[in-house]
Amino acid sequence: MTQKPDLTIAIAGATGAVGETLLSILEERQFPFANLIPLASERSAGERVKCGARSFTVQELDSFDFKGVDIAFFSAGGKVSRVHAPRAARAGAVVIDNTSEFRYDDDVPLVVSEVNPDQIANRPRGIIANPNCSTMQLMVALAPIHRAVGIERINVATYQSVSGAGRSGLEELGRQTAAMLNFQEVKTERFPLQISFNLIPHIDDFQDNGYTKEEMKLVWETRKILGDERIQVNPTAVRVPVFYGHAEAVHIETRDKISADEARRLIAAAPGAVVVDERKPGGYPTPVTHAAGNDPVYVGRIREDISHPRGLSLWVVADNIRKGAALNAVQIAELL
Repeated sequence: MTQKPDLTIAIAGATGAVGETLLSILEERQFPFANLIPLASERSAGERVKCGARSFTVQELDSFDFKGVDIAFFSAGGKVSRVHAPRAARAGAVVIDNTSEFRYDDDVPLVVSEVNPDQIANRPRGIIANPNCSTMQLMVALAPIHRAVGIERINVATYQSVSGAGRSGLEELGRQTAAMLNFQEVKTERFPLQISFNLIPHIDDFQDNGYTKEEMKLVWETRKILGDERIQVNPTAVRVPVFYGHAEAVHIETRDKISADEARRLIAAAPGAVVVDERKPGGYPTPVTHAAGNDPVYVGRIREDISHPRGLSLWVVADNIRKGAALNAVQIAELL
């Protein structure tokens, strides 16, 4: 698809956290559209959303006819995408889906714009999948190393902010924090345990192998994006009391030896990555000081693993709502 200023785009889930960020990024990057159609549930239909100086009325997704839509962004959950994304594609729209619904289908490309943009053209069903936010930032950091020397194994612990659970996650952390600071009872609704001033080593449903689905996404998606089924991935996903920005402690074993200095140079030269790696207090990226509200994937604490002859350790941080979802979706649309 060649970009043209008369594009019609639709956003399913326009009133959610990712949808709001999509609207903001479309304006920031001056994406060339003539018409924008925000879509949501019947409950939100009739509301107004803004994209820059323009305001648009939210329409009901269930009854919407996608005929005439060029690009449809979906950020309303897997069940919604399952029903409506194929319907949009059949009507002629290119669907960019932010859920996990189609990520593992062989005939749907799973794309990180800086890593495997060539896969965008391979979309027989008219659907392109956005990876999980934790996989997204990991791939930006590791793809240049994998291409240079190969990666045999990835050990990764993710520290994922509550915004990954949507608006309800943000609201729960805010309510619980306020309650605790005022010596009031904490109520738990969105998360299985109190999240304020706590860590929860559980994101998504547990699988038969003892890992959670969020952890297995890192396994499945890493292999698909890098095109290498031999890569072994051992993930642990932890929810942390941070509003925006996921962090990852990453330990890799490469097929050929690479020094920390060479890895640092490769990552610094990679599109979408910024190295923040000084061996002094504050010389490393964090969700609050670097990632939140910004586009890049930040990488620091790059060092050779003293326990393995071909090991490297890294610290990777990014805004999970921007780069982890909305920005990559817009970048894919720009590449169409």
